[in-house]
Amino acid sequence: MKTKQLSKSQLAISLSRLAVFENPNLMKEQYATDSEAAAEAMWFAYMQGDISGKTIADLGCGTGLLGIAALILGAEKVYFVDNDSGALAIARKNIAAATNDAAAAKAVLMNEDVKSFSKNVNTVIQNPPFGTKEKHADREFLLQAFKLATAVYSIHKIETASFVKKLSSDKGFTVTHILPLQLQLKNTYEFHRSRMRRVNVGCFRMEKS
Repeated sequence: MKTKQLSKSQLAISLSRLAVFENPNLMKEQYATDSEAAAEAMWFAYMQGDISGKTIADLGCGTGLLGIAALILGAEKVYFVDNDSGALAIARKNIAAATNDAAAAKAVLMNEDVKSFSKNVNTVIQNPPFGTKEKHADREFLLQAFKLATAVYSIHKIETASFVKKLSSDKGFTVTHILPLQLQLKNTYEFHRSRMRRVNVGCFRMEKS
């Protein structure tokens, strides 16, 4: 699919067809990434000039939706980083299903902890755990992202905006945009009672000052 012929809605449709977690891990806060929100966030990053022709790291990539969107939108290389080998196996299949051979060749899958990933990239994209199960998990993702790139896109609950801004400032980054999004979290675990839960989040764009 050629980027110039792609619309945001077509990107969302492509992402909606991809496989999700087979055995999600609650402690890692693994949920199927909302395809509409992922498309919205990545289209926004593309329009800011942070995707096409860039080297990208999708930290905690899970089944790969954000990174795959970056490939479709013309990224030069995308590192898919996750410590869950099962999730990476699904991501590999999703990459093959969603992209052509030339784009798929630009994907590098790395089975390692986010804190161990050390390659310098232009842009980090991530939908980190909110930190509800492992305290400060979101903070660790941000700290690592700041070490790797000059532009960072990270999805967080909107009520944590002050925390994200403060940490960014402390590390020499500025929050330039907050794109409001609504994640639709499907019934994933046994304790869930409702079929769908909506969570208000923001895709924070942070740039090195």
